[in-house]
Amino acid sequence: MCVFQEILGDKTIAILGAGKIGAAMIRSLRGVAGTIVATGRRDETLSKAEELGAVALKDNARAASMADIIIVSVKPYQLPVVVRDIMGHVNGKIVVSVVAGVRRDTIAKRLPGAIVFRAMPNINALIGMSTTAIVEGDYSPEHRLLVEAVFRSMGTIYWIPEEWIDTWTGLVGSGPAYLAEIIDGLVLGAVSMGLPRDVVYKAVLDTFKATAELLARNGKHPAVIRDEVTTPAGTTIHGLKVLESRGVKSALMDIVEASSRRGRELGKEIDAAVDNALSGG
Repeated sequence: MCVFQEILGDKTIAILGAGKIGAAMIRSLRGVAGTIVATGRRDETLSKAEELGAVALKDNARAASMADIIIVSVKPYQLPVVVRDIMGHVNGKIVVSVVAGVRRDTIAKRLPGAIVFRAMPNINALIGMSTTAIVEGDYSPEHRLLVEAVFRSMGTIYWIPEEWIDTWTGLVGSGPAYLAEIIDGLVLGAVSMGLPRDVVYKAVLDTFKATAELLARNGKHPAVIRDEVTTPAGTTIHGLKVLESRGVKSALMDIVEASSRRGRELGKEIDAAVDNALSGG
């Protein structure tokens, strides 16, 4: 029995919103949680949830009433309906929101009696390798352990203050898109020099994975690895000169800053809209 099963094996987990991230959670939690209940609005979503091993329902209230841990994984505009559905079924239960842009307190004040967490997984949850942020709070060790087990089953976790969440979203949430763009650019460069795409694509992926592992194992600053590869008048320094002349490192810094600022703007807009909807406005 794995450690996650020891912690979650007698728990029923409801995933309200079995879309892309919700389905990824089902994959990670099956065989770990005692029972998984999933909800969705479309028959196609419910069929996929059943195929993955969940009990599929359209009724959020029923799902919440069955669960020990409730994960809300819907679009922001759907959140007010879900919160209203589960009121009265959450007392003493853990409710985890992975809804983008909505502050923990916005949900917590509408669900009195619930222990409300906020988390932010990323798309790598699709392969059980999410880098998930969980917002810090005044939680009991037991509740922290349960929520950690849920998200460790699908990757790594980081406890962060809520004020970091916008920058986290700009870096870790959006990061896979930026890295995918960089990978595609390197591949296209090799294709332009005559190499077959299928070969160089795999080679670039292997290089990214191995370089990340090298940095993780030796703990060195990335600049140290760069200098170890770079030789006088060699190929690497000529490539680095192009990166420097094009301002690539500065651009990478700028995209994180731009994404963070936009995340902060969207967060305020979404949070205000959800709060207004939940207030009956």
